[in-house]
Amino acid sequence: MTQDQEIICEIRGAAGVVVLNRPKALNALSLGMVRELARALDAWEDDPKVTRVVVISTSEKAFSAGGDIRWLHDCGKAGRYDEMLAFWGEEYILNHRIKTYPKPYVALIDGIVMGGGVGISLHGSHRIAGDRYLFAMPEVGIGFFPDVGATYALPRLADGFGGFLALTGERIGAADALSVGLATHGVPSERMAELADALTGRGALDEILAAFAMQRGPGPLQAERTVIADAFGAKALPEVMERLGKSATDRSAFAGKLSQTIAAKSPTSVAVAFEQMRRGAGLDFAEAMRTEFRIVSRIARGHDFYEGVRAVVIDKDQAPRWQPATLDAVRQADIDAYFAPLGADELKLEG
Repeated sequence: MTQDQEIICEIRGAAGVVVLNRPKALNALSLGMVRELARALDAWEDDPKVTRVVVISTSEKAFSAGGDIRWLHDCGKAGRYDEMLAFWGEEYILNHRIKTYPKPYVALIDGIVMGGGVGISLHGSHRIAGDRYLFAMPEVGIGFFPDVGATYALPRLADGFGGFLALTGERIGAADALSVGLATHGVPSERMAELADALTGRGALDEILAAFAMQRGPGPLQAERTVIADAFGAKALPEVMERLGKSATDRSAFAGKLSQTIAAKSPTSVAVAFEQMRRGAGLDFAEAMRTEFRIVSRIARGHDFYEGVRAVVIDKDQAPRWQPATLDAVRQADIDAYFAPLGADELKLEG
């Protein structure tokens, strides 16, 4: 393994092993990483030596903290929209490839998993959460939206939990992730390397995972699940905010905190995310990915993404100037326009 390889894909025993090797960038996905993973999946699909795919990270801090947001920002500011959309298009096609992959796809997640990292882990058959697991889809905080298949996956979480994650960008740990199905198994961090090695053997996958899996108690959000279900089960975005406000009045500090959190995010992004959750529950995975490509094609030419990245990533003043500035000023017709078909420019998916 060389330090300049961002991703290493190789066969080890019975497994096609993917090593995310960009630790200084917390394994943020580059276009080269997306392409190499796609190439490996193609090569391994019909290789009888490969019975499963195993994805691991060289970073103790992160599985993958997202996509290369700064590069995307710089492309857009320079008017290089084709490059941006080529990245997102190939990333979304890869997400669909993982979702429909015919062999087990096992992601060992011990650290931050956000954005693009979610896209290369959540849609696989097995998601193994270590002690350091930390999941979030924080895109509304940078004027973006929860993509990489969140349109499909999050609305399918029970009791409004997906809407909670999408609209707030809140981070959750392994216990809460296991309780809602974002992760399929919990394994202690100190046994992750041992598990990765065991998965290269020819033993039955489920038996290997069962030998390493540990039970976790209820997560810290367990006590707030009623508040989450009530607020994020609402049928309209203003009602979500009203229910959070009422719960806060009823002395729920958690609801009050969520109200403040959402109020600080891009109003347009929050409204797009709510609409994703509403529509996504009725879409199959391929249509969800096409929907996301429609949204991102408009975001790339908008305002809030660039302002959000400026405020959070570049200048770090944490003072974005959103347009429009409040949820009340967001028009539904403008949100609907993000979801409109692209005609000849629609995302092309196989199968």
